[in-house]
Amino acid sequence: MRWQDGRESENVEDRRGAPGSGGFRTGGIGIPIGRGGIGIGGLAVIVVVSLLLGINPLDLLQGTVPQEQARTEQSDVPRGGGDDELKRFVSVVLADTEDTWAAQFQQIGRTYQDPALVLFSGTVDSGCGFAQAAMGPFYCPQDRKVYIDLSFYRDLRDRFRAPGDFAQAYVIAHEVGHHVQNLLGISDRVQQAQRQAGSQADANGLSVRLELQADCFAGLWANHANRERQIIEPGDVEEALTAASAIGDDRLQRQSRGTVTPDSFTHGSSAQRVQWFRTGLERGELNACDTFGAERL
Repeated sequence: MRWQDGRESENVEDRRGAPGSGGFRTGGIGIPIGRGGIGIGGLAVIVVVSLLLGINPLDLLQGTVPQEQARTEQSDVPRGGGDDELKRFVSVVLADTEDTWAAQFQQIGRTYQDPALVLFSGTVDSGCGFAQAAMGPFYCPQDRKVYIDLSFYRDLRDRFRAPGDFAQAYVIAHEVGHHVQNLLGISDRVQQAQRQAGSQADANGLSVRLELQADCFAGLWANHANRERQIIEPGDVEEALTAASAIGDDRLQRQSRGTVTPDSFTHGSSAQRVQWFRTGLERGELNACDTFGAERL
């Protein structure tokens, strides 16, 4: 991915090493994050998945991740150059999303409001409550900030075998996609519909559509960033598709328990995640990402 010459965002907050970071609070924690937030409960393999998928961190805290599994390691950098280089990489990707969505919102007569991106290590106090690195990257609609512990990137590479800076950029673009949903009122409408859903399976289905739309928005970003700056190099698209496929609900359930239960999906299958990222990448249009109007996913 050609990112080195890109503009850096001014909306990155580096809280690594700040008081309250690097340790973990004991006991149960409840975080009131809406469907725009990210985090997932489960064993080690599920923990890393939460870094990408966009599920409520409350689900993780009420799930099965033991306290001792929460990690405090620092991340490897995408190309080897220290934490400063990794911070700059994240800042450039965030700036690209700012430019892309500012133009998209202008086309529909709206003004895009940039989110902040918070770098933390171990733990962080967000507008949605106290969060742990084990929850993975998440978007908090209350303070309109994306949170990420950069140690996640090592897991993406080693556990899920989805290396590469473009795969890493996809993660950030997915979280920013949740911010876009928040600004457009999509997240609120989904939450209301979920409260009125006739069954948990129906509510889960709405969550799947929300997450697939965020994947599509990530693809839309890649389309426009490549038009403007030719960021995509050979193999980059495959990196993102590998990451999307690695975190499909079907694959994760099969790995963790050996069976697949489609009614319990909250993010979509591997094939669906790949399909909707590719849709955004190929079409590059906001209306192409209407997962809620699609008859089939």
